[in-house]
Amino acid sequence: MSRDFFKRWLPDSLWSGIRFAVKFTLAGIVFMWLVFWYISGSPVGAVKFFFTYFVASHFYMDPVSKASLFEGSLDGMIDSLGEPHSQYLNEKEYNDIYMQTSGSYSGVGIVLGQDKEGIMKVATAIEGQPAAEAGIKSGDIIVEIDGVNTSTLSMEEASKMIRGEEGTTVVLTVMRDNEIKDYTITRKQITLPTVKGKMLEDHIGYIRISQFAEPTGPDFAKTYKELKDQGMTKLVLDLRDNPGGLLTTAQEVANYILPAGPIVTIQDRSGQVESYDSEGLEPAIPMVVLINQGSASASEIIAGAVQDEKVGTIVGINSYGKGTVQTILGVPGNEGIKITIAKYHTPNDRVIDGIGIKPDVEVELPDNAKSESDDTQLQKALEILKTK
Repeated sequence: MSRDFFKRWLPDSLWSGIRFAVKFTLAGIVFMWLVFWYISGSPVGAVKFFFTYFVASHFYMDPVSKASLFEGSLDGMIDSLGEPHSQYLNEKEYNDIYMQTSGSYSGVGIVLGQDKEGIMKVATAIEGQPAAEAGIKSGDIIVEIDGVNTSTLSMEEASKMIRGEEGTTVVLTVMRDNEIKDYTITRKQITLPTVKGKMLEDHIGYIRISQFAEPTGPDFAKTYKELKDQGMTKLVLDLRDNPGGLLTTAQEVANYILPAGPIVTIQDRSGQVESYDSEGLEPAIPMVVLINQGSASASEIIAGAVQDEKVGTIVGINSYGKGTVQTILGVPGNEGIKITIAKYHTPNDRVIDGIGIKPDVEVELPDNAKSESDDTQLQKALEILKTK
């Protein structure tokens, strides 16, 4: 039918409306095509996306919700970065992140890590928490979680399986020294007292930081001042099995143990450098920092700065090597994206990621160490400080 036929039988106002709708629709299609071309890098990006969505929603053997498919596409986008510390966070995961940095969450008290081969390990088994009390140790390889092989899981999926409601159990199948063993662990609400301190012999103070959470900075300042009032003139700072946490908290701790100046710098993709500095609130005192394979992230920042500034001795074994910076961006719907934005650089411009901090004095800890006298790393720290 010709255009004149439609004009003869349709009022001019309706005909104008139809033409506008057609133009608007075509413009929308072109715009969407261009957007998908831009974000996919392919002129057939829109076709690929909608065809994949159609196949998944209509051909898969079981019905699947639109929300699951959409969230899966968002997860896949971040997963495609191939970086284990970046992830799309659903509402529960988003809330869990803030619970953990506040020092309280429900789980078993471990921090997961992956080596370059993708093998899932216990980066840190936090002391005094269910996993550590059950016998899990930093460096253990997690083979299965509740019977599911971890080679099929991402770190996010594994973390989700390990966390859960207080009072429920999770079975971790662990390999250590080529021996495999099952550990049944009861989850509990974990509220971490992140700072503990006491006086040792010869005016040596001992401060243990288990995590760099929000309360850690003020708690460390209080403990440090209390020990100084008790006569502390030397310090053992224990960062073993400390998985890290908030960079700003590490900076608050550094204010008391490092001279004024940079403790770490980060450089983003544009080349912009941001420095986090110590205020140098206290005069330097002889210090030993204890680290092990469970010391990661903010712990490595402190150890690296102490080493570079030559204000203390690092004792223990090589740290984990998690030297990347993550930021969390909120997404509408109370969800978020945790994304790695940069690598840490120590004051001497050393990169930590994948390398870790090598101690000045390497000392292994015996497997059967149960007391301070058995703690060879602590004993070496005391030996060093007694000569200062």
